[in-house]
Amino acid sequence: MAEPVRVRRLTDQEGQKLQQIVRRGSTSSVRYRRAMMLLASAGGNRVPVIAQLVQADEDPVREVIHRFNEIGLACLDPRWAEGRPRLLTPDDEDFVIQTATTRPTKLGQPFTRWSIRKLAVYLRRGHGRVIRIGREALRCLLLRRGISFQRTKTWKESPTPNATPSSTVSSRYWNASRTGSSPSTSSVPSGSAPPQAPAGLNRASPTACRRPTAAPTESPTSTAATPSATTPCGASTAAAKALPTAWPH
Repeated sequence: MAEPVRVRRLTDQEGQKLQQIVRRGSTSSVRYRRAMMLLASAGGNRVPVIAQLVQADEDPVREVIHRFNEIGLACLDPRWAEGRPRLLTPDDEDFVIQTATTRPTKLGQPFTRWSIRKLAVYLRRGHGRVIRIGREALRCLLLRRGISFQRTKTWKESPTPNATPSSTVSSRYWNASRTGSSPSTSSVPSGSAPPQAPAGLNRASPTACRRPTAAPTESPTSTAATPSATTPCGASTAAAKALPTAWPH
């Protein structure tokens, strides 16, 4: 009859580590369940009882116990699958980087700058070498190599020496309009004209843009009365100037 599967004798450090994982809990449920299996086996429980305790099959319990007897506490860490194998070799990656750093016009393309979509299509069509790679994988590869197709956006520089940026001048006029004061002319760069008044507005005449008024109606005391008329803004007519010449005292 085969002997039951049990863990070997635990050392003091191994026992403290397993108790710490079980009592305090762990962020990994796999480590927690495996620590319970080992402690239960060290307490004298057999595999069927341990399987019912952790709600698992008996074969995984036996596998954990065997691996602990071989490598110790390293059996607590899960062995995840490595995933899909790499499709690009280091030589393929170097070819992609070389293509991305070459001007498209030198490769016979009708554009001057690469993009992720254009580069992926060019590599897939097989111009001397067929490389099948998706846009996201291509973007990550270029990012690891420090290559980006994004253009750097900067402010346009003024040809005038010692010129103040237009954004600074605009902010000064905005702050002046909020406080009610006028911006200083010294802060305005040379060559820029101050804001002008709208066309047709005469600042010298305070009555230039007064609302239209009606001429006085006919009065028995007026000597030159004319029918009422409406005067346009800034214009004067004879009807508007026909005022009474004598008023009763």
